Amino acid sequence: MSDTLHPDSLNIEPIRAFSDNYIWLITDNSTNRCFVVDPGDARPVIDTVTTRGLELTGILITHHHADHSGGIATLLEHYQATVYGPENPAIKHVSRRLTENNEVDVLGHSYRVLSVPGHTLDHIAFFDSQQKTLFCGDTLFSAGCGRLFEGTAEQMQHSLSKFRKLPEQTQVFCAHEYTASNLKFAQAVEPDNTDISDYIARVKQLRADDLPTIPTSIGLEKRINPFLRTNNNLVRNIARNRLSNEQLTGELPESEVLRVIRKWKDNFQ
Repeated sequence: MSDTLHPDSLNIEPIRAFSDNYIWLITDNSTNRCFVVDPGDARPVIDTVTTRGLELTGILITHHHADHSGGIATLLEHYQATVYGPENPAIKHVSRRLTENNEVDVLGHSYRVLSVPGHTLDHIAFFDSQQKTLFCGDTLFSAGCGRLFEGTAEQMQHSLSKFRKLPEQTQVFCAHEYTASNLKFAQAVEPDNTDISDYIARVKQLRADDLPTIPTSIGLEKRINPFLRTNNNLVRNIARNRLSNEQLTGELPESEVLRVIRKWKDNFQ
């Protein structure tokens, strides 16, 4: 595992699960209490908590997909943990159901809930404005965003606009290691973007060393992620060119730019 240390007693690090999931482990080093984020699989969490002598006291859930919530029941057989999640009854065992602007105390740090539908309708994210950390599940990835399984392009664009407004130094803890493949698409959208080509080289080295590319940052994503760059003229023009057979007048709204490039990404090889 690769540690991401903060200037206080909290530590955030990934627990790997399935083929490319990250379950985020948040630990208070002064007490050995911990939270986990999106435990789709209980076993690697139990193994880590046991090996490290930690006390699991909380679970954060961003959305209902099984690879994010499937381990809850088994974890509750082993630990007395409070489960925080969306207002979706399909997610069982949630102790406190959350909506926009609710606050969650995570080991002494206040995380604000953001409603971010698009990938799913129930999707939420957790943002700590003091430490500038964001747990965003499958809404935002490095150089990408989640597929629109349930929501609309308008919903996803509105959700991503909330992230775009966060401080640029915000560390972004998304739930999958998709960065390398996402960057291939980002470069297809903006082949002359040197920030993308520079980041590709950095990501290749990290993956060659079997290291995570996450966390990323809002500042970096605003430079390299086409789904956070729907207000950029170059990205707008690319989307317009892909709609050349349609009757177009005026400037494309950002939601339409996102719809076009998300559809392109869905079929990108």
